[in-house]
This record gives sequence, structure tokens and C-alpha cells, in this order.
Amino acid sequence: MLCIKVIDKNGLTINVRRDENEVHLPLFHEYQEGDQIIIEVSDTPVFAWLQLDDALGRSLVYLTGDLWYKIPFGEKRINLSPKAFTGGRHLLTLKKARDFEVSAYRNLAFNVNDCHENSTCFPHASANVETRGEAVFAAKNAIDGVTAATCHGEWPYASWGINRDPNAALTLDFGRDVTIDRIVIYLRADFPHDNWWKSALLTFSDGSDMELTFTKTGAAQEFTFEPKTIRKLEFSHLIKAETESPFPALTQIEVYGTEAQN
Repeated sequence: MLCIKVIDKNGLTINVRRDENEVHLPLFHEYQEGDQIIIEVSDTPVFAWLQLDDALGRSLVYLTGDLWYKIPFGEKRINLSPKAFTGGRHLLTLKKARDFEVSAYRNLAFNVNDCHENSTCFPHASANVETRGEAVFAAKNAIDGVTAATCHGEWPYASWGINRDPNAALTLDFGRDVTIDRIVIYLRADFPHDNWWKSALLTFSDGSDMELTFTKTGAAQEFTFEPKTIRKLEFSHLIKAETESPFPALTQIEVYGTEAQN
């Protein structure tokens, strides 16, 4: 059974829908502070197409339990489209994915539904530092599918910012084993405000690592390698160019592959 529920700050249900394989929740409600969306799945784990707001779109996620998503307000929403979670008419959807959708070669890192508190909806991005704790520099911005890189700050230019910390590291957790062979990196490129990383290290959960060498561009930089099966990866050891701004940042990371074969 799939369920989408919206509750207010007191835990009272605003609206709810349930179904076996596909749920649509048209919501005629203007969100208030403290409102939350709850995604419930009776049989886990499950692959599903999830859309928390029609302005965000949907992504194929791996759910290992219920997801509680607090509606963002103020500073916490400026990394999202200004149309997201606003107004009095919304469409939330949840649909079990078909086998051929799950098995396809795809960007396994894409999740528009990620949030800091998330521990059940994968992929999930986290980091040991985010600039000033601001939403526009959160790790989750690096897996939201938005690759506009020529500015910084409010949507569509959100990024992962490292607060000038040379020990900054971003972790991408897939929640299960996946087999990957290609990674695409978009560095933020608001030059001359931005710096850029000359290199970085990818450390994989299988014990291997890979050094990436970058050029000064906001365009996609692609790296391919022999297939490896992992559950997590870390993006760290970030070496910036010496002579420019102190503000390098990551706009997007894409990780291509398939589900691991058991």
C-alpha cells in the first residue's frame, strides 16, 4: 500500500490518499509553517516515482521506510523554484516503478526529493560542511538535476558550498548496491567570483578511489571507468586553483550505472 499524507504543525491531517500502485493527491491548500508531507509505504524497500510538488517534478527513488518532509519556508526554500510549495493548488504523486524503469542505465544520483533529515529516500547527499548552513549551499543541491552553473545563490544557481574548508567532503549514499561506470561533474562557474578545483578524489565504498582532474569551466566534465559495485561514494580532497577567488563550489554530480546484479 502507498500513502501520501499532509499534516499541519499539530499533526492534524489536511489531506490523505492511499492506493496499491499509484497515488495522486491533488491538494487545495496554502502551506503554513509546520506543515509536513508524509510518504508511507507498507512493503519496503521499493522503487517509486515520487513527486512532492509539481514545480519540483519527480524522480525515481529507493524507499526503505516512511519519508517525512517538512515544507520549507523563508531562507530554506530559496534553493528551490519560487513556484514550489506556493499557492493553493498542488499535485503530489507516488507510483511504484516498473522493472524496466528500475533496470535502465541512468543517472543514479538524481533525487529532487532529498532533504537534510532524510534517511529513507535514496539517493541522499550529505556533507561535513555547508556554507553558513544556508539552503543555497546544501549538499542536496548537487543532486537536484539543475546544472545552471554561471551564477551563485538563489535558484536556479544553488550549489554545494564548502565554506572555504579544505577538508570539506560530500557523501552520496545510494541506499543499496549499484554498479556504476561514469560520473559527470558540474563545477560552479560564476567567474571571477568563483574559484575552481583543479582536482578532487572520489572514494568508493568498495575500497577503491579515483582522482579527478578538472578544467576551468561550468560545462559537464565526464569521467569513465571500469564498472564497480558500490553503495556509497565520497567527493573530497578538493584542490583549488591558487590564484583566484576562495569560493569554489559544486553545482551537480551525476553518477551513471544500473542496479547491482545479485
